[in-house]
Amino acid sequence: MEKTNRFVSIDANSTSIAFAVWMHDSLTSYGKISWAGKTNYEKVQQASQVVRDFFNYYGDMDTVVIEHTVFMNSPKTAADLALVQGAILGAMSISGVREIKSTNPIAWQTFIKNGRLTTPEKQLIRNEFPGKSDAWYKNKERDFRKNRTIEFVNKRYNKTITDNDVADAVGIGHYAIFNWEKLG
Repeated sequence: MEKTNRFVSIDANSTSIAFAVWMHDSLTSYGKISWAGKTNYEKVQQASQVVRDFFNYYGDMDTVVIEHTVFMNSPKTAADLALVQGAILGAMSISGVREIKSTNPIAWQTFIKNGRLTTPEKQLIRNEFPGKSDAWYKNKERDFRKNRTIEFVNKRYNKTITDNDVADAVGIGHYAIFNWEKLG
C-alpha cells in the first residue's frame, strides 16, 4: 500500500502507549496514555479500551506504524508484552485501522543517528563513572540513548518533549516518513 497522508506512530509497552499523529508528514499531536491493572489480563482489558477510545477520539485513522517487539532476556516479560500488544493491535483493527506497519527499533534509532553506542562512547561513560557494575553501565547507556532521542526529536520538531516513550513514538514516525517502503 502506498504512503498515507495521515498516520499514527506508536511506541507500546505493557502499561502505556506513546503516540504521534502525523498529517502530510507534519507532527500534529503527541502524548502518552497509561493504564493499570493488577493482573496481565486486567492490563489487556484496559489496553484494549484505552486504544479503542484513542482511535474513536482521533477519528478516521487508517494506518498505524508501531515499533515491532524485540527479543527480551525474560520470557515472562516477552509474554506479558505480547499479550498487551495483541490487545492493542486487536483494538486498532476493531476501531477501523486498515493497515498496521512495523519497524524494528534499531532501524529507526540508527536512522536518527542513535544506534548502539560505540566502544569509545561506552568508554567515556566508564571513565566518567568508574567502578560501577555492568548492570549500572547498561542502564546508564540506555538512559544516554533515550536522552539522545529526546534531543533529536525536540530539535528536529521544535518541541519540548521530556518523556522518552513519546520521543520514541515521534522517532518511529520520523523514520516512517522517510522509509515507508521499508516498513513491515
